[in-house]
Amino acid sequence: MDADDADLRKELNATLQARRDLGEEYDSALVESFLERVGQRLDATVDRRVRRQLAEQQLAVARGASRPSGAAEGFGFGERFGFAVISLILAIPLSAIAVVNAGIGGLIVCWLGIVGVNALNSARRMPWTSWGTGGKGRGQESSDWEG
Repeated sequence: MDADDADLRKELNATLQARRDLGEEYDSALVESFLERVGQRLDATVDRRVRRQLAEQQLAVARGASRPSGAAEGFGFGERFGFAVISLILAIPLSAIAVVNAGIGGLIVCWLGIVGVNALNSARRMPWTSWGTGGKGRGQESSDWEG
């Protein structure tokens, strides 16, 4: 267990102790506060990974590769899988918030949004669409000079 996990465990224990001390009427505020801290931790982790990936790509380009690995085909399997997992993890609190505030209609809208975001992310990486190729059709290469 690393330091981040230990800190998160301490925060969870503190939240649970506060719930015992304050009572059930503060449940939503405590859960929202804890989820906000988890979200901040997740954002920091994603930011670190993105910065590391960009640094690796810049290093590959500086070493003479014409394109960073994975750039031509878009995200690799790990990035796509991570995107899907993170969206499903975030779907849990979003679903709870949607149901509490708007009932079953809010839940349906929430999940339509989640499915839509994942579908668009997947579709733009499909070789038969022009979304991931900058408007180029199948078999047409884009120039390094194009934006």
